[in-house]
Amino acid sequence: MKEIIVPYNREAVVQYAHKWSDKRNPAYVDFQKMGGDCTNFVSQAVFAGSKVMNYTPTFGWYYINSQRRSPSWTGVNFLYNFLIKNKGVGPFADEVSMQGIMIGDIIQLALNDNKNYKHSLVVVGIGTPINLSNILTATHTIDRDNYALNNYTWANSMRFIHIKGVRK
Repeated sequence: MKEIIVPYNREAVVQYAHKWSDKRNPAYVDFQKMGGDCTNFVSQAVFAGSKVMNYTPTFGWYYINSQRRSPSWTGVNFLYNFLIKNKGVGPFADEVSMQGIMIGDIIQLALNDNKNYKHSLVVVGIGTPINLSNILTATHTIDRDNYALNNYTWANSMRFIHIKGVRK
């Protein structure tokens, strides 16, 4: 069977992020008190732009309910691994330089060292030329929208995840 790749709807991601950045979509459990809601929120936004989940047990990317979800739906590093390694259905991505990101892409921040990625953000705006002060993000846990990336002074390292497309 021939692989079908469709465009990732970046505008739908941004619209979703703006709508839900300061509240919770009742279709999903709020993980705020269970370790944080940032990657859950980012996964919801990515789903708005992809409309496809990958139901592969353990290594897929899906949400049915709080008990039936993949680790990648809510885990920072699991989401990264899914997007970068995904060869099946759903969104797929590359890690890129800051200049390679677009709206609807994901940024992940490290806290104490370059390997301790703990926070996921969705890109909702980018200025020209691209720099840390004009990349605008939306996130949960600490709810923010149109929040400049350079305001995250606690981040020691960041990775930029560019979603290339969606396999059906």
